[in-house]
Amino acid sequence: MALRTNLGRILITGAGGQVAMAFRQFVGDRYIFRLAEKQHDRLTHLRPNDEARVFDITDLEACRAACVNIDTVLHLAADPSPAADFCTSLMKNNILGTFNIFRAAKDAGCKRVVFASCAQVVEGYPLDYQVRPEDAPKPKSLYALSKAFGEGIAAYFAHQEGLSALSVRIANFTTLASHQQISARDMSGFLSHRDAADLLDRCIRVADVQYAVVHGISNNHYKRLSLEETTHLLDYYPEDDAFALCGFT
Repeated sequence: MALRTNLGRILITGAGGQVAMAFRQFVGDRYIFRLAEKQHDRLTHLRPNDEARVFDITDLEACRAACVNIDTVLHLAADPSPAADFCTSLMKNNILGTFNIFRAAKDAGCKRVVFASCAQVVEGYPLDYQVRPEDAPKPKSLYALSKAFGEGIAAYFAHQEGLSALSVRIANFTTLASHQQISARDMSGFLSHRDAADLLDRCIRVADVQYAVVHGISNNHYKRLSLEETTHLLDYYPEDDAFALCGFT
């Protein structure tokens, strides 16, 4: 994998969330961060060089200010609830907010946006079908629909406005204990914290990518999402296997 060099400051939206915290824990020493949240009390575990920003991604001018002097935006902010109301939350936070971040990143001269999509975008495919990145979205909820729309925003800015963008379909991001009882479906989509951090790190550092959809799962014995394309693009070789962690292999 060819790597980008001379990376500047990284803006993380949703910096107090679980994915962002895992990313910062495992690979945070490689970067200088501008950490953004809607509420100040969610910005914890700051390092001396970290910069904190409090703003709402539904505010375009605030997004523009946050993107000044930023190389890459890791856009994790969203309403993560599958039960969220479309009109009162998803339309504002997951659609307008995502557009605002891409618009602001492009206008500020950022080099790339890494967008946190989700595996629910393709949940409509049969369980015995291994989904590939090029497969069309088949969302089964309005939350998943909002993430599919976000992938469309990313593709537009990449292909029409020249802003490098990667959409990461994050699957079952969680922790597992030995012999924990979860379904085969959930194990097939498992993504460990360290594998998630490695994948996002590679999305930031890979060179010469205009647009891609990549899959965020671990090296599970059965994989709901294909990793072949993601491995080829990013040299991503995840370490964890949900089936082994749960005592099935």
